[in-house]
Amino acid sequence: MTTKAKPSTRERLLEAAATLTYRDGVGIGVEALCKAAGVSKRSMYQLFESKDELLAVSLEEQASAYVAMTLPPADDNRSPRERILHVFEGVELQAGAPEFRGCRYLAAQIELKDQSHPASQVAYRIKGGLTAFFRAEAERGRASDPDLLARQLILVFDGASARAGIGADNLTGLIAPTVATLLDAAGMR
Repeated sequence: MTTKAKPSTRERLLEAAATLTYRDGVGIGVEALCKAAGVSKRSMYQLFESKDELLAVSLEEQASAYVAMTLPPADDNRSPRERILHVFEGVELQAGAPEFRGCRYLAAQIELKDQSHPASQVAYRIKGGLTAFFRAEAERGRASDPDLLARQLILVFDGASARAGIGADNLTGLIAPTVATLLDAAGMR
């Protein structure tokens, strides 16, 4: 019989930061983070220079799961159009979950406002990767203006996830036709 090792103090802090900031926002206090992780503030400050650093590392740690959940596998054989639509089908599926609060990276950028904040910089880079994915697929699909289409797609992605995240809209049957219209207008195959 194997027993699972207890998560380290660092792992518990990162998990608490990921969970609480997604649910309650990046304004969550150090005390609440430490309490949720079951660690002292002293322990937190021994591991992280500041709450800002903890937030940035937490967002960074979530990035690979976010990318895997959001983007199609690099080696799939779908057309660029289908690969883009895959992203939005995923948003529609996630948006139906009661715990869905939108895109954690967009939320961090909006809440922090300060583009020089370490967590905002991580979020900016991750969101830039999604825009780059859209641009690359638009190029592969011979869109008339790949840069414009990528900007339009990230606008729809962010708007859809934000509206669903605050419970302002149901994305079912809304997002795919919207994206298809943009892809058609751009001449995407």
